[in-house]
Amino acid sequence: MREFKKLKIFKNEIKRFEASENYFKYLAKLAIFAVVINLFIETFARQSSGIGQGLVYMFTSPIVFVYNSLIILATLSFVFLIHRRNFLLLFISIIWIGLGAVNGVILLKRMTPFTLYDMQNLQDGFSLMGSYMSRNQIILLIAAIAILVLVAVLLFVRGSVWENINYKHAIAVIAVIVGITFGATVLLIRVGVLSTFFGNLNYAYNDYGVPYCFINTSLNKGISKPLGYSEDTIDDIINEYSESGDAQILKYEDADDDYPNIIIVQLESFTNPELFNHIELSNNPIPTFTDLCDNYSSGEFTVPACGAGTANTEFEVLTGISTKFFGPGEYPYKGELRTKTLESMAYVFKSEGYGAHAIHDYRAVFYNRNEVYANLGFDTFTPLEYMNGITKTPNNWPKDTVLTKEIMNIVQDTEEKDFVFTISVEGHGSYPSEQVFEEPYTTVTAEDEYTKWRYEYYVNELHEMDLFVKDLVSALSENEEDTVLLLYGDHIPALDVLEEQYGDGNLYKTQYVIWDNMGLKEEDKDLHSYEIAAEIFDRIGMNKGVIFNYQQNTDHSDVDFLPNLKALGYDMLYGNGYCYGGVNPYEPTDIQFGTKEIKIKEVSKIGNKYYIKGENFTEHSRITLDGEVLDTIYLSPTLIGLEEKVDPKDAKYMTVSQIDTKSLEILTTCED
Repeated sequence: MREFKKLKIFKNEIKRFEASENYFKYLAKLAIFAVVINLFIETFARQSSGIGQGLVYMFTSPIVFVYNSLIILATLSFVFLIHRRNFLLLFISIIWIGLGAVNGVILLKRMTPFTLYDMQNLQDGFSLMGSYMSRNQIILLIAAIAILVLVAVLLFVRGSVWENINYKHAIAVIAVIVGITFGATVLLIRVGVLSTFFGNLNYAYNDYGVPYCFINTSLNKGISKPLGYSEDTIDDIINEYSESGDAQILKYEDADDDYPNIIIVQLESFTNPELFNHIELSNNPIPTFTDLCDNYSSGEFTVPACGAGTANTEFEVLTGISTKFFGPGEYPYKGELRTKTLESMAYVFKSEGYGAHAIHDYRAVFYNRNEVYANLGFDTFTPLEYMNGITKTPNNWPKDTVLTKEIMNIVQDTEEKDFVFTISVEGHGSYPSEQVFEEPYTTVTAEDEYTKWRYEYYVNELHEMDLFVKDLVSALSENEEDTVLLLYGDHIPALDVLEEQYGDGNLYKTQYVIWDNMGLKEEDKDLHSYEIAAEIFDRIGMNKGVIFNYQQNTDHSDVDFLPNLKALGYDMLYGNGYCYGGVNPYEPTDIQFGTKEIKIKEVSKIGNKYYIKGENFTEHSRITLDGEVLDTIYLSPTLIGLEEKVDPKDAKYMTVSQIDTKSLEILTTCED
């Protein structure tokens, strides 16, 4: 009997030993998985520099590579908690592999890596997919996703099952791995191997690893609360730096006749191509812009985006707040601004009796502009859906030439002074790697044909944008109203540019120029995009708005300039609004889409088809019935027809709506 008990104890010990051995074996398997997955992720992130760069990174930055593998291992370790370990292992692995693949594809088309904020931009991303990927590539992507889902389902249904789970051991193993990962994070940050601040998102991903940076950008959101934030702190900033010693709360009043129209044009992916030192140009593709820079106030323009991120440059210009105060990769247009108003150039100009207008020759819903502009004080917003006469580039982007007409319609048709903020789109990537222009204005010489054709396409689109600038300046010159025109590039193009290939090596620099027909003194200086609004206000003698007033009366080289600017930005968006006396004075505008009213004058039936006569229809006008978009044919700005049958009883309920044709979202509906 005693021998039997000893044998039983011995067998139990063997089982426990085998169980622990299985834990270690499976843990080793997970560790190998983590290393392989991380190698895949980092290889894809560096594919533009060569397929072997992932291995180079692994051996040149071993500590960071092992640390990021540890992050992946920590997520994989949760498989110990379920019976179908292999299924969960595959599921988690697919997530990481998918992250690496998506990041790699994005980096082929732009210079900013993948972040969680891109998930908020899924609608925008899907709308751009056709511009970035061929039809066959999209089909292969969908097929690959379908296969992975099928494999995961099969593993769940028919995969091996771990019968006995010792949850105490499993939780202990997970706790140890997660604890080591957390401790390593704290230690590596303290010794400077890792950083929590990403001055350059692309470089941060390369230096600190994709997994760490993706998690950091996912968790680090908004403007962090400044140390010592209080009503007294905000009052001290305002009283010390504000010209009048108060918060400059804006009141609406009649315009001062001495103030000019203010026109701002943000040029998509626009920069001086002569700064690219790895190519040669046959001539200068932007002679108009160059001439303006030589004769008017101009300088380098430091922006927060590189290869992508148009909306963040736009945000800085309109608000005077740096997007570096927000989480890495964050878009304010995708966050607080969707539901909360914020002091902006538009609100300031409106306080002086101006009309505030936004124009963009692309979709209204892109970057949520259809929602955000009302919270930035714009009276009207004219996107692509409200324009006629659109022509397209070979890469299917609207050409900017249409913008001259849209800007001049506002300037000439309104009695009050105008603030017009315009976003162009013609220079947008991607850029074809084969010859497109048979007789280009500018030819490019490069080391290889891939580079040659991409840059040749880009610089010739720049030339067409330069022709638009020429037409706009000419139209404004002929107009009798005093006008100040600001032109600038939102970021450099997504052309895989290396630091040593561009200017002084700063990939976050474009150029700006301030043209006027009033004889303003030429003052050349280099500016950040969040400084340009205060500069414009200073040039025309306007001193209003909390942020702009602060910037106008502060030495920007002062050590407290940016911390105070951050405190004011936090107070406005996330704090208690002490700078406003605790009450936000800005109400969302009842924004109007387009500047010309769309009207229905008559509904006619000819045979079995209906025709609607009216005014200001566009190619995005559709007949709708009870919120359903009907098959419509656009015939002219005064006539559209219905391509499908409708019950005559319902015909009287038909309306005309402006439609986002990619999502079929109804933007506005004519009430006539």
